[in-house]
Amino acid sequence: MCYQTKITKQKEEIAARFNAEVADLNDYEPMAFCSAFDYPKTPVITNEAPTKVQLFNWGLIPSWAEDDAIKSYTLNARIETLAEKKSFKDVIQNRCLIVADGFYEWQWRNKSGSKKEKYLITLPNQGLFAFAGIYSQWVTFNNENIYSYSIITTQANELMREIHNTKQRMPVVLKKQDEQNWLKGGNYKDFAFPYCCDLMATSLENTSGQLGMF
Repeated sequence: MCYQTKITKQKEEIAARFNAEVADLNDYEPMAFCSAFDYPKTPVITNEAPTKVQLFNWGLIPSWAEDDAIKSYTLNARIETLAEKKSFKDVIQNRCLIVADGFYEWQWRNKSGSKKEKYLITLPNQGLFAFAGIYSQWVTFNNENIYSYSIITTQANELMREIHNTKQRMPVVLKKQDEQNWLKGGNYKDFAFPYCCDLMATSLENTSGQLGMF
């Protein structure tokens, strides 16, 4: 799964990488560790505004929700069951790019999970990338519009199977050349396993240790 990410680049770097305006990022601050369970606002680009970077909340709140409690269950969305889940099936075409430059995962070192090793997963050049995402608009009882998203996950590739060795899942990290295809509504099934761009994992327990690129 994917519950910890990082986005450490300045907004000017985001604008240059995604060729998009960042006028709505006045409240943006780079984060070396971003926990999904804080339901933070992070930079996204949507299919409705593909030339603009905006801040949306992590944790998708469907338009029909009575309150925002559901967000703790919608941080990730399994690509295999998108069309089946009530929270996601109506917003499959609400596509977004979720901007990041890394994510974290813990490898279990024993069967109980009492010993774990933390890894940072990035592109080989440490650059910006986009997770595949879907989003929703929810209106509160005070008529406030809340925009929120979920990160799409799929089966782990060879690298992530070695690290996420319990549930063997990973976020869909889009290849740069496929970002617009995702955003414009390409068949989501085309982005399921074994789809993945090249990634590198670095142990944060042993900073000299790296796993290969897959």
